[in-house]
Amino acid sequence: MEVELKLLIKPADVAALRRHPLLKQLATAKPRKQPQQDSYFDTPDLQLRAAGAGLRVRRVGGGWIQTLKAGGSVAGGLHSRHEWESPVAGPLPELAALRALVGKKGPWGKLLRSAEFEERLQSLFEIDVVRTVWDLRLADGGEIEFVLDQGRIDCGGQSVPISEIELELKSGDPLHLFDFALALQQDIALRIGNRSKAGRGYALLAPQPDKAVTAAPIVLSTQMSLVQAFQTIASNCLTQIQSNEAGVECRSDPESLHQMRVGLRRLLGAIGLLQRWQPCPVSLRDELDWLAAQLGPARDWDVLAGTTLSTMADMPSDIDIAGMTLAARRTAQAAHDIASAAIGTARYTRLMLGLARWLFGIAAVDEQTATPLHLTFIVHDLLARNQERLARRSHQLRDGTPQARHRLRIAIKKLRYATEFFSSLYPEKNMRRYARALAGLQDQLGARNDAAVAGRLLQQLQLAQPELAGSIGFVRGTLAVGIERDDKAVRRRCEELAAISLAG
Repeated sequence: MEVELKLLIKPADVAALRRHPLLKQLATAKPRKQPQQDSYFDTPDLQLRAAGAGLRVRRVGGGWIQTLKAGGSVAGGLHSRHEWESPVAGPLPELAALRALVGKKGPWGKLLRSAEFEERLQSLFEIDVVRTVWDLRLADGGEIEFVLDQGRIDCGGQSVPISEIELELKSGDPLHLFDFALALQQDIALRIGNRSKAGRGYALLAPQPDKAVTAAPIVLSTQMSLVQAFQTIASNCLTQIQSNEAGVECRSDPESLHQMRVGLRRLLGAIGLLQRWQPCPVSLRDELDWLAAQLGPARDWDVLAGTTLSTMADMPSDIDIAGMTLAARRTAQAAHDIASAAIGTARYTRLMLGLARWLFGIAAVDEQTATPLHLTFIVHDLLARNQERLARRSHQLRDGTPQARHRLRIAIKKLRYATEFFSSLYPEKNMRRYARALAGLQDQLGARNDAAVAGRLLQQLQLAQPELAGSIGFVRGTLAVGIERDDKAVRRRCEELAAISLAG
């Protein structure tokens, strides 16, 4: 299994990187340069890509090497993948050698044994780089291969530049990759690279707009320790955050920002749920709060302009809904600019690296967390505690105060996160029914919260657009009346939820 951390560097910063004291202190020899030309192969309908694999033939010096990379994962810039390689006679793959190495492992093993697949293989794009390699030895004896690649990807007459760093662990603790990257990042503006060169080549081959990425399903096992379960959950949340970076940064789709914010809130929810057993460093919590503050306003203004005001089309003719919507959209655009800028900062990169380092480095709180019974017990206890909190908050809703509604909404959100995280440990039918009831409750109270936030935002808008004061005042009053309704229906839904058994 190959383990490497990928970082992006601006060409203008490469000279400073080459002079960096860390490279001089830790290098065991002078850096060596290696011109490399890679050809990536797949079928016209991209069967290898669909199977989560990449096949290349690389020319290095006077020889040729074929490499198949497949499976694995990417989190916080750390790429963990299966890798098989062998020498070949020329610029074309020789699948017989790969079949012997891969065997029947994974969907890619089946493809390699297919005569039709072999016949349809063709070169799709080329990558041409000059690679500079430093062999580093750390103080504790661990070894890292530090690689700087500069060049381009060529595909069908189009090219994109490459300027990136790969830190490959040769021996020792993977945490050292993050420590080294964080030390470099103090002096050089590096970005995390979550997309491989092959991924960038495929993107050039078939360009697609950046789309919002929702959370992938979480699959836990009762054989996991508590720490393993937490790592799985938190890594899932971190992947959702990072998968939406491009969409947020280029402001191509408001849904990308929404999904990044969902991933962030899920991560904060997981940290809060398991704080007793796996506390998060205060410095990371503070930085997560900073990121939430950068993303939150854009989403709030999006909801006001795109949802709340759009449902008020039947207002009296003298109420300027169109004018308010236009003003809200302009404010939302400015808020998206702020969110986009935040994603491009060194502070954001340090946060992502710090989170990934923490997740890879956390250890069990005690020996009991390694037993299946302990994980199951903790999950049952977590859900029971959150169900009890929901019941209390539901009862307090009789007071009809905004504070009671807010506390109930937070209780529902925490229980929904817990249910989502641990659903694979319960009977699917019961969990599906429970999750559906929770989602309905959260949507109902979420709509109320949107209305309350809208009232606050409209008040800000009124200060900036006094000509809309009359229309804004009317809409705020309408929203306030709607918030007061339906407490009885919410309590009834809470009672129905409490009657659902998860255990089956």
